[in-house]
Amino acid sequence: MVSAQTKQKVEKLIKEKPIFIASKSYCPYCAQTKKTIEALTKDAYIIELDEEADGSEIQEALAELTGQKTVPNVFIGGQHIGGNSDVQQLKSADQLEPKIKAAL
Repeated sequence: MVSAQTKQKVEKLIKEKPIFIASKSYCPYCAQTKKTIEALTKDAYIIELDEEADGSEIQEALAELTGQKTVPNVFIGGQHIGGNSDVQQLKSADQLEPKIKAAL
């Protein structure tokens, strides 16, 4: 069960950070997402869930909010983008950079 405090923390991050990525330091898909986004901006706010004391609860809160249980879990401009395949699909369609610029 996710505490109200953790859920509020996650909602605040999504709302206040133009680019928010929930990641895990050892995840290759997360690494690819971070590399793709960081090539366009250094303003991404990244949480490595495996390095946070409440990381598993944050991941659970994200799953409740989005229906996505996996990482990376990406938000741009408060909008849920999805995971690595979604980010790469936006990049291939030349839609990632405009979304990032609009959010910043």
